Amino acid sequence: MILLITSLRTVERVVIDAALLDAFQAAASEHTLAALRSDLSAFDLWCRQHRRITIPAQPEDVAEYLKARAGQGGKPASLTRYKASIARLHQLLGLADPTIAPLVKLTLAAIRREKGIAQRQAAPLRFKGAVSDIERDPARGLNLRALLESCGEDPVGLRDRAMLSLAYDTGLRASELVAVEVAHILPVTDPDAGLLSIVRSKGDSEGVGATAFLSPRTVRVVKAWQVAAEISEGAVFRRVFVRRYKAKARIPGRDLATLSGREAYHWRKSLPKPAVPARTEYSVGEGALHPGSIGPIWRAIVRRAFQNGALPDLTRDDLEYWLARISGHSTRVGLNQDLFVAGEDLAGIMDALRWKSPRMPLLYNRNLAAEHGAAGRLMRKLG
Repeated sequence: MILLITSLRTVERVVIDAALLDAFQAAASEHTLAALRSDLSAFDLWCRQHRRITIPAQPEDVAEYLKARAGQGGKPASLTRYKASIARLHQLLGLADPTIAPLVKLTLAAIRREKGIAQRQAAPLRFKGAVSDIERDPARGLNLRALLESCGEDPVGLRDRAMLSLAYDTGLRASELVAVEVAHILPVTDPDAGLLSIVRSKGDSEGVGATAFLSPRTVRVVKAWQVAAEISEGAVFRRVFVRRYKAKARIPGRDLATLSGREAYHWRKSLPKPAVPARTEYSVGEGALHPGSIGPIWRAIVRRAFQNGALPDLTRDDLEYWLARISGHSTRVGLNQDLFVAGEDLAGIMDALRWKSPRMPLLYNRNLAAEHGAAGRLMRKLG
């Protein structure tokens, strides 16, 4: 952080409290620090391009920066983060915070009014798809059951099935999913089921920890992946390297008498070679997957399932719709919605998914609440 701050554009001497910065870095998560560095670097670049001063920044410059980022497609939620990063920088340096000025607040309010503050929700990966009765209704549309069944028996398929099943059971975020280690999977009274010890999560910066239930299905497929990948400790979900070799046709030998003088020195090349069939080799990495890889893996699973005919009631247009909306958060949203449809109350859903606030679970269930609410029930009775 000190290196970054000393490189920012300024025209006056700024005193850096190294002890304060060290304390901040120790208290903040890696994600928070990475976001702060990115935001401050972008603001400093804009200031240099427009001949403005980064520190201390002026309210009118911050307002212009937010308008510029909005013009580039920045969403209100992102602009709020940029504003908070600029404020944090000035607070750490003991400087007056330019973001509390009415001009900055009104500029952000105007952008929110123009663009709206609704954020696009990740598409849910529900166990049986969009059904009203989890127990009785058959699976339909995009559903997790079909995706699990369509995963292959090769190392990639075993890993994807285990990861998808565990992600749904626990509602883990992508960063929490890739952090799962062998030692975190614990036994329970039911010998077929298990528990997952969640050492740290987004809402648990102090590492209090939590536990989540693992179904017999998940325990079984995770064990199958561990055995195939020979994983006995460390990260459970790792990268699988795939090497594919094309088939080679048989090469007949040559009569040694037909070799020229130069060829005679390399006579072994004239020996016959048998046909070699195509083959695929797999190897498993040592470290955990990157959180950013989870969304692409989910989309690859969906695409393969569609191509293999495992999602028969999806059209090509349906597939493109889902692929554009699925993210590493989709299993968490899917579990949240399935719990709601199953009749769980808000407190139970918050506990199962370790929410600190009811805002997000209510947001994820907004459409379902309208469908299953008082008006929805009445309209179904009226026909």
